[in-house]
Amino acid sequence: MNINIRKILLDIGIMALVVWTEPWVWSAGTDQVACTVTAQKISVSVSDGSVAYGTIALGSSQDTTASGVNDSQTATNDGNVAEDFNIEGVDTTGWTLAAATGSDQYVHEFSTDSGSNWTALTTSYQTLATNIASSSTQTFDLRVWVPSSTTHYDEQNPNVTIQASAHSS
Repeated sequence: MNINIRKILLDIGIMALVVWTEPWVWSAGTDQVACTVTAQKISVSVSDGSVAYGTIALGSSQDTTASGVNDSQTATNDGNVAEDFNIEGVDTTGWTLAAATGSDQYVHEFSTDSGSNWTALTTSYQTLATNIASSSTQTFDLRVWVPSSTTHYDEQNPNVTIQASAHSS
């Protein structure tokens, strides 16, 4: 029997080297995770954004429906997520926004169904519409009731603010 000691020692040395280096050889692999992100944009615009009610008799009203001044307003979701729209009125320089007309008290209302139902505005935000998809719109009308009596016969600005917020499910 011819045993080659040199070959056996060489084989043992190679096996020892493979066993010793094998863990480092296999642990060097890497890979990546592809990630994307978009910043949330909350935005609303109103067109045409201007209402001229004209001159109205004391205790009377005017609205923006087709039978009124025919100037319905359209709020558009200019953001990139579903939004809720809120609406609020203001006190003017001479009149106070109220639930009923009175002396220097006026009423301002909104409707999302062409004037079939009206909701009185307040000086705090109220819901105008919910879950409006990106690029979608909400049309609404406004109606103003001038005070039953006033000490202010100059032009008043009963402005309305529309606010957008992210819709939460």
